[in-house]
Amino acid sequence: MRLRDRALVALLAALAGSAAAQQLPPVVGPGGTPIAAPTSAAPTTVEGRLARVERLLDSGTLVDMVMRLDQLQAELQKLRGEVELHGHELAGIKQRQRDLYLDIDRRLRRAEVGNAAPAAASPPAVMLPEAPPDTPATSTPPPVATVAPPEAATAPPPAPEAPATAVDPAKQQLAYQAAFDLLKEGRYPEAITAFEQFLASYPGGTYSDNAQYWLGEARYVTRDFAAAARDFKLVLAQHPGSPKVPDAMLKLGYAHYELQEWQQARSVLSELRQKYPNSTAARLAANRLERMAQEGR
Repeated sequence: MRLRDRALVALLAALAGSAAAQQLPPVVGPGGTPIAAPTSAAPTTVEGRLARVERLLDSGTLVDMVMRLDQLQAELQKLRGEVELHGHELAGIKQRQRDLYLDIDRRLRRAEVGNAAPAAASPPAVMLPEAPPDTPATSTPPPVATVAPPEAATAPPPAPEAPATAVDPAKQQLAYQAAFDLLKEGRYPEAITAFEQFLASYPGGTYSDNAQYWLGEARYVTRDFAAAARDFKLVLAQHPGSPKVPDAMLKLGYAHYELQEWQQARSVLSELRQKYPNSTAARLAANRLERMAQEGR
């Protein structure tokens, strides 16, 4: 058998090594007379050693040990492969999250640079209320005054509807998604209005922390840094357990930097690195702190 042969070879090698180690030079006594070494009870002839090896092999002990060793090596190799696979998958997930964040950040920065000159040259546009869906876009003639019938003057006014107490999750999600889509399309004034309306309608909603953060982002892009700083502070104060907290701290530090509030910017960015050292926001904060050090801020 293969395992039997392996065990036999291993045992013969071990016995050969022990035999070579036992071939010591003779001990010489006084006057140069050699002293005989004491004999051992172990077999010294080749036949005896082979017989001993055969007995061990027949008992199956060595074969069982070799089989167990092979099994352990196979299991160890399998576990190492699984660990490497999980590590590769985790690294891929982290890289995709970082790329997504950096992509959004690059888009907002490009929009910020593009809007910087127009914002400084002309006043911000005034947002007009949108027309209802069934109202045509063309100009409408002035309303014609109508005379109410006599019975309408004496009729009591309709009772006000009772406010709805339950929040529809579907409507809340649609409202948030509509505001976020405006932000992605670069329609920042409309996005600001939409996020403000969302927060007024759903102050404690599921997406209130995200809406507050993206409201600050929209104002940051339009260079309204003071208002953006207030929005990011609201994220930290009202939603301390939100996943948006590290990003809000990063953009709060950026807003202080743009407002030339160097001490506040350094304090927020340093706190971000201490609380969330392994986050992408912490690495970006370290880059901004290094930039501030080079600028002597």
